[in-house]
Amino acid sequence: MIATSPPPAAAGPAAMANDIRDIKPPVAIPNVWAWVWWTLAALAILAIFFLVWRWWRKRRSQIPIVPPVPAHVRARQALAEALGFLGQPKPFCTLVSDTVRRYLEERFDFRAPERTTEEFLLELQGTDLLTAEQREWLGKFLESCDLVKFAKYEPGEPELRELHSSALKLVEETEPREASPAAGSPSDPGVAVDAASTATADRGAPSAAREARALPKTAGPQT
Repeated sequence: MIATSPPPAAAGPAAMANDIRDIKPPVAIPNVWAWVWWTLAALAILAIFFLVWRWWRKRRSQIPIVPPVPAHVRARQALAEALGFLGQPKPFCTLVSDTVRRYLEERFDFRAPERTTEEFLLELQGTDLLTAEQREWLGKFLESCDLVKFAKYEPGEPELRELHSSALKLVEETEPREASPAAGSPSDPGVAVDAASTATADRGAPSAAREARALPKTAGPQT
């Protein structure tokens, strides 16, 4: 007797459900034109930045450069303003002494803003920025100002004006001097006058020669 295998049982609903798969999402196809537009937008932004930078640089070059005010000019202005504090000795001496110290630092590139008067004078003694007489005067000047600022000394107006005149004198003695024209240079007025006189004489010489030729010859002495 031949054994036969039973026919396969029909697939159940559970087996059919497991065999069903989800639909795959659509595959994104790269858009070449999108990259083109992004590149053009980046180039446009760079061009705008470049044009703005060129405009700003051109405008900056057209702005006139104001030369800095020289140290001696600013010192004179500050000393002139200090005269308004003659009735207040302490503010007056503070302004005058600070002006002198700041002027010397800027004029001679001597930086000592945090130094006391003694330290400032000690460092200044080791330089040749001022003459011995000027250094001696500066020491007395700063000591007089310190008496007013820290020792509550109240000088009268004549003494304050003397301090002011001394400070102004130091600025005048140490300010830069303009180079005077050398003797014999074209800018020398004397040389210009001599040159003009020489040119006039040269122009007059041909005229004198022509007049001499035009004169009739006189006869010699008759015997």
